Amino acid sequence: MSLVITTRRTRRLGAIAMTGALALPLAACGDAAADRNAAANSEVAPVQEVFNPDNLDVPYVPTPNDTVAAMLDLGGLKAGDFVIDLGSGDGRILVAAARRGATGFGVDINPQRIAEANLNARNAGVADKVSFRRQDLFETPIAQASLLTMYLLPEVNLKLRPRILDEMKPGARVVSHAFDMDDWRPDATSANGRVYLWIVPAKVEGAWRITGGGVAGSLALKQKFQEIEGTFAGKPIRKATLRGDRIGFVADTSAGPRQFTGVVAANLITPAKAEGVPLAQAARGWRASRVG
Repeated sequence: MSLVITTRRTRRLGAIAMTGALALPLAACGDAAADRNAAANSEVAPVQEVFNPDNLDVPYVPTPNDTVAAMLDLGGLKAGDFVIDLGSGDGRILVAAARRGATGFGVDINPQRIAEANLNARNAGVADKVSFRRQDLFETPIAQASLLTMYLLPEVNLKLRPRILDEMKPGARVVSHAFDMDDWRPDATSANGRVYLWIVPAKVEGAWRITGGGVAGSLALKQKFQEIEGTFAGKPIRKATLRGDRIGFVADTSAGPRQFTGVVAANLITPAKAEGVPLAQAARGWRASRVG
């Protein structure tokens, strides 16, 4: 993982080497009519892309190996995770993840870094688990990631933030080295304050109808990232939490206060076991359907 390797959007593919007819000197024209006919019948050489490191917005800065370990630890990496590394540099974060049983891919705009990363994966014996490709990170699909790793810049994080929230699955994790995502508060931070973790929250804002288990009423939720508040049957809910696809809150019902704990799946919330809640206080047999 390295500090973002991307180019300015207006010239992100670097310098273009122009070839073909336009490169011919005027002195070589000779007979104008004959040359025009020859030019019309000749094949134009393809435009070739040449990477220009001077066009990079930020220089290559590798993530220290101890920070790589801290990122994977804070991100809760486990065997079977699919990791996408944006700005993958020499590939060290994915190689380390693969050694723990993960798979995935990394993207970088610098072909030298891609070649180096793929070589490092082969040398580590994990080339069958991870790969690296030259690709614009802003155009890289991220929905498949259970863990997304980044060492970018604040403005790049903010540009990616809407895609993270819209495309990644609730419960997926995002880990960033050095830079946060402004007013999206991290769910956890490393001891040295240099690594941040976010859990992608489910989208729960709106109107819901709770039924079953002797409970019926309207639930209205407001949401700012993982922070939620709302009302049930017109009364404020309490102790509201949202972590990935898990939601919890206390609401006053006709039978007294009840702890609602559930799993969000699109337009439905189904009950889940409430850890540490006395059975008499836990709502049971209920479900919530989105109605607006």
